[in-house]
Amino acid sequence: MIRHCVMLHLKPEVDIGALEQLCERLEALVGKLDGCSGFRAGPNRDFEGKSANYAYGFTLDARDAGALAVYAGHPEHIALGAQLVALCHGGASGIRVYDLEVQP
Repeated sequence: MIRHCVMLHLKPEVDIGALEQLCERLEALVGKLDGCSGFRAGPNRDFEGKSANYAYGFTLDARDAGALAVYAGHPEHIALGAQLVALCHGGASGIRVYDLEVQP
């Protein structure tokens, strides 16, 4: 299984309510795709003091790299991703993605 982890370095003026709505739309998309599940989003609490710039993030699980590729290439994901890029400091460079291979 692939755990897709996304951390966002948000611009200071971002409306968190609008970001949460965008995440709800991503969650709905994940719910429609075979092999994708477990979408979770929320604020970064940064208890270790190592990622203060990344105020918000989300994760989802994909059955395998193929299912993750379907998610990544889906037109709705591309459109929502463009909206996320617009919310981040430095555009796409303000987004960190980690794809962890984990046991289901």
